[in-house]
Amino acid sequence: MSKTRLEAFSDGVLAIIITIMVLELKIPHEATLEALRPLLATFISYALSFIFIGIYWNNHHHLMHATQRVTGGVLWANLHLMFWLSLIPFVTGWVGEHSFETWPVAMYGVVLLLSGVAYFILAKVLVSAHDKHSPLVLALGKDIKGLVSVVIYLLAIPMAFFNSWIAYALYIAVALMWLIPDRRIEKAMGQKTK
Repeated sequence: MSKTRLEAFSDGVLAIIITIMVLELKIPHEATLEALRPLLATFISYALSFIFIGIYWNNHHHLMHATQRVTGGVLWANLHLMFWLSLIPFVTGWVGEHSFETWPVAMYGVVLLLSGVAYFILAKVLVSAHDKHSPLVLALGKDIKGLVSVVIYLLAIPMAFFNSWIAYALYIAVALMWLIPDRRIEKAMGQKTK
């Protein structure tokens, strides 16, 4: 099965997710800087979510670049990931609408956690569909950043009930950690071409 349709579908879903999120940024009726103040929480939640979608898009792109074989299980695992990512606009809007209150921030973390778990599942399903000497299998190995991300989410979600700002800061920490590109696949693909 070709990976082209899987990539095209995923890129389309991610583009729609970003489009839906930006539509939550309502244009103020007044032409003053003061009119932007009520939009600050919405903009901050949008910016972080945009970064997370960008991180997933970038890592998904690398994952698919190294993929040589797509199975039915891979399609379902990818769809599972797209499901959780598609909920990001909802929790983003909820956080922005309610200025970082407890439940929206906690649910934002739940969606981020389940998106991370879904990405992990996709990676494992892809590994099982490939030969043990394929660049993909060799590259994925231990996913320390993925594990650390899950641990931070698991700490941040209950933290939202004590201090939602600390919880949100932990989500930002995960995003900052992932802004440093994961070069495992690039290295493995580079070794393959040498």
